[in-house]
Parts: sequence; C-alpha cells; structure tokens
Amino acid sequence: MATPTQEMDKKLNFRRYKEGDEDWGSWSQKIFVEDTSHKCPTYIHKTPPCQGSCPSGEDIRGYLAIARGQEKSPEGMEWTEYAFQRSTDANPFPSMMGRVCPAPCQTGCNRNDVEDFVGINAVEQYIGDVALEKGYKFSAGADTGKKVAVIGGGPAGLAAAYQLRRLGHGVTVFEKDPELGGMMRYGIPNYRISHQKLAAEVQRILDMGVEVKTGVRVGQDVPVADLEKGYDAILWALGCQTGRGLPVPGWEGTSNCLSGVAFLKAFNEGRMKATGAKVVCIGGGDTSIDVISVSRRIGHNPAIGNPEDVILDTSINHDQAIADNAGPAEATLTSLFTKDKMFAAEHEIHDALHEGCTILDGVMPLEVILGADGRATGLKVCDCTMDGMKPIPTEGTERILEADLIVAAIGQGGDMVGVEDMANDRNLIDADKNYQVPGKPGHFVAGDIVRPHLLTTAIGHASVAVESIDHYMNHVEQGKRPKVDVHHFDLLKKLHEAGLDPAHFNSKEDDLRGTASAKFAVHNYEDRSNSEVIGSSELYLGHFNYTPRLLRTEDVPTAEEVLHHFKERMSGLSEEQTVAEAKRCMSCGMCFECDNCVVFCPQDAVFRVRKNESTTGRYVDTDYMKCIGCHVCHDVCPTGYIQMGLGE
Repeated sequence: MATPTQEMDKKLNFRRYKEGDEDWGSWSQKIFVEDTSHKCPTYIHKTPPCQGSCPSGEDIRGYLAIARGQEKSPEGMEWTEYAFQRSTDANPFPSMMGRVCPAPCQTGCNRNDVEDFVGINAVEQYIGDVALEKGYKFSAGADTGKKVAVIGGGPAGLAAAYQLRRLGHGVTVFEKDPELGGMMRYGIPNYRISHQKLAAEVQRILDMGVEVKTGVRVGQDVPVADLEKGYDAILWALGCQTGRGLPVPGWEGTSNCLSGVAFLKAFNEGRMKATGAKVVCIGGGDTSIDVISVSRRIGHNPAIGNPEDVILDTSINHDQAIADNAGPAEATLTSLFTKDKMFAAEHEIHDALHEGCTILDGVMPLEVILGADGRATGLKVCDCTMDGMKPIPTEGTERILEADLIVAAIGQGGDMVGVEDMANDRNLIDADKNYQVPGKPGHFVAGDIVRPHLLTTAIGHASVAVESIDHYMNHVEQGKRPKVDVHHFDLLKKLHEAGLDPAHFNSKEDDLRGTASAKFAVHNYEDRSNSEVIGSSELYLGHFNYTPRLLRTEDVPTAEEVLHHFKERMSGLSEEQTVAEAKRCMSCGMCFECDNCVVFCPQDAVFRVRKNESTTGRYVDTDYMKCIGCHVCHDVCPTGYIQMGLGE
C-alpha cells in the first residue's frame, strides 16, 4: 500500500539481512551456496508491479525510462513524442488519466518499500499535456475493409475505436448524448479536468477516421438487427450512467432524492448553476466528493425554486444571473467508512474539507424524512461500525440532518432501454474472459456495463475486446490470454527499431549446441513478463538513496473562496521536475544501465555490449567461459533483472 505522505521520513526501509540472518540455517544450504559454479547469470524480463496494477496495462516503466533519458528515442524524434507513443499504446487519454486516475499503479510501486512511490500520474499528465500542445497525432493502420459498430462514446468506446483504427478496421461510434466522453465528460467536474483538453484528446481519436453518430440511441433510433447486417462486429460500451437509489424508507419516489450521476450531469451540461441550500450526499467515493465540492462552488439561489427541477427536467437551463446571485450552500457527505478507509482519493477528501464541506464518517443512513408536501426535509442517520461491508448501527446516536436535496452516490447501473434482451439480472451485460457476449457471436462488450469500476479499467477492457474482435473478424481462434495481461515491452520490436534484428535462423547450417556467439538468437535473455510480476524482495533496494517525491501543486480554494471557483485545481510538473521524478523509478524487472554488475564482477565475466549493438534490455552480456557462478552480479542488481540459472 502506498505510504501516506504525512508518515514519510528520511529513514529508509530496506535491509537485505535482518537480525539473526548472519548464519545459514543448515549445512546443506551453506554447501549449496558455496558451490554454485553451475549457475550463471541470465537476464530475466519481468513485469513491474506498477504495470501489473494498472487496469489498462500501460508500459509505465517504459515511458518513465524514456522520460529519464535511459531509453533513447529514434533519431529525429523528441523524447516527449516517444514517451507519448509508448504511453498511448495502451491508453489514448494520458492528459485525462494523469489527472483523475486514482493510480493503483502508485499503490503497487516497489518504491514504497524504499520511501515513497514514484509520481506516475504526474509524469503521465506532463506527457499528455505536451502531446496536446505540440499536436502529436495517432496513425491508423492499413484499411482492412472490416467495419465495427461501437455502441457508446465513453472511455471504453473511444479507446476501442482507437485500437480498432490502429488495426485498420472501420469504426462507427453511436452515442446517445450530444457529446462524446461518457463519464469523463458528464461525470467529472471541469475543475478536476479540462473539458477543452478532453475534447482535444477525443478529437485526436476521431482524426484517425472514426465515424460518429451522436444523439442516437441504439435499440430505439437504430435497430440492433440493422447493425448486425451492416457491420462485421458490434462492441457494446454503454457505460453506467444511472445511479443506485438509497435502500432506506422514504427514498423511492421522492422528487428531491436523486443520484450523484444525475446531479453531476446537470452541472457538466452547464444547465445547473445553483443548487439547494443544504445538500446531503451519501457515498464515500470520488463521485460523492464531486457532488459536495460542486455544491460548494455553485452555491444556492432561492430563485431556482426546488433544486431538483433542473436535474429532472433537461429543458431547464439556469441563466448566468442565477449563478451571479448565488450564495454559499451547506454540503455534507456521509460515509459508512471512516476517512482512512473511504474509497475516495486521500487528496480529494483533504481538498473537500479545505473547501468547507462537512464529512461525517462512520455514519449510516436510516430513513428519509418527508415533509407535508412529500419532499424530503432531512435524512435520519446514526453512527456505525463496519463488519466487512456490513454496517452495524450504534444505538443512541440517531439524529436528523436537515436537507433540501439528498443525493445518493453509492453505485451506478446500466441504462438498457431498447436493448433489454442484452441485459443480465444486474442490468449489465455478460462477458466471457475475452469480452465476447456469451451466446451472441459477433457481439463484444467492454467498460462499466460489464462491471462498474475505474475509467482506466474500461480502457483496459477495450484493448482486450478489440483483440478478440480482430480474431473474430479474421476467423482466427482466440488463444489463452497471458497470466499478466498488459501491454508488454517487446525486445524484438526494440531491436528492430534500433536496426539490430537477429539474423535468420537456418536449421540446416546453424549450430544448435549453444547460442553464446550466434547472431540468430538473443543470448541469455528470457522474457517472463507474460507470467511474472517482480516484487521488491527480488531487487537490491540498498542501491537507492532517499529521494523525496516531487509533488504537483494544487489550487484549492478555502471555504471563503470556493464559491464560483472553477479554475483547474491540479497544476502539472515542469519538464525538469518530470525528468527528475521519472529518475526515481527503479526500473523493476529491466536493466537501467547502472553498471553495478560490470563493476563488481570479480572475473570480468559481465561486460557492456558494444554501443553499436546495444539497446534497452541488451546493455550487458556475460562471458560464460569466465563466469564462476559467484552470484555477485545478481546480488548487486538493483532491478532484479539478473537471475542465476542455466544449469538446474
């Protein structure tokens, strides 16, 4: 788990040996270690835990290596463009994800066992923003003549359109809303992401030759049967834009009890410019934080009447005078979990409190209190403790929170109107391991409509689904997916880029008894990235000095400043800071050219590859005629890239 910032100090965590570890446990172990000349180094590529933790499977270590200058870009290409290409192999939205992704990659980062994780999000944001400033583009593949209908223009649908066009397939995106972006556009406030930058990242995908039909609901405006006839495959990426209701008495049918999804959509569409005087939101995740933060920003104006009207009636649009004459609103969040266990990001919770929001943690809702007119006047709550995911009420703590708008942000569901026959009993769409809809050949599915989760999860689904679609349309049997299913670094591709392709193998003439000097083989290299994630216990952490993480600055208003404060909160790193932060990456599972193995080898058996034959992943080599199996190179390898083997 990522180390909380406030708990950081300058005491490093790593010790290779602990008290009592100075003696071998048995004579057999001692003899085994002292007679290991049969074991020599081999270079093992494994997946780093940042990438293994990333739902979209980005080659994080790769673009950090490019940013730090360790992996060189092709001649004539800026490092930022090369890093952009590496990042977007998995995810076409680096500018957006660098801002709003909760970054499970940083929780998984092995650097947490030294002092603090690498600021991966900050580097990704810089790469994404520079790409927009400099106009980097995507390229479509050669036309295949195949066509795919993508239903839904959110992160999953757009990521799928991007991956399909890279393969050369034709794509038409059908979107029921006026604009593309899905929950990125309609669910995230404009002070957390720039809608202008979002539009630019979407347009970059459309520029690949993607056809778009907005304001079209498949199943009503366009029959599914027509799509089945007109397209070679269909991808369902509907998202989940309906909110779950609160399962307490008084909620159902009460006009001013609404979902967080509906609340945020009304705001992001620009229709809602003021809200209730007292807004109570039930949740604990990022959506609930957004609801109360928006409430504090737009404030309350009595002239709007009932605050729910603008949310329920899409024909209502508040004019600017409503916004200009609004005053502060009270915004309260209740969460079953305590703040340290809430699902919202730590900095989002901190920011909301700084902005004057109230967060009541360890509190459960009991009942919606109704007035004589049938509208809610308050929410009855009590303190609680959690037994796993089950709240246990604390007797004698019941009280009523006054409210003129109650918002539930406790989960989302699918909108299956018109395509009810696709829905399962959870009102979602079933998917097999390859994201094909079971029992419906030619139908595939990705994103929240499979299982509501993160934006980056939807993007990861899309990548796998597109591979399945490609196999399906080309009548190729779908093989077993790798255990570690991410976008891996490809050494052969890197060798080709550097003009170092292995020679053609001739089975009649080439000697198969060894490959140490053979040009057809990549000597003593093994790729285990498809099956293994490398943990910190395999690294030499003592190599790394204490290096504090470089933090992005935030423009977070105080409670007195928050009204009408819509400036983007997150400020990016400079290029110098980005490079410095990337240098904190420990390059887990891949050589980062530190020279430890070369310097410390007592036999000069480990040597640098000639510069004209060297590239990422092929910086050092071993002369097995000199190696005595002493393990020193393995022991001093910071990245765990050197393992002892070749004889067992």
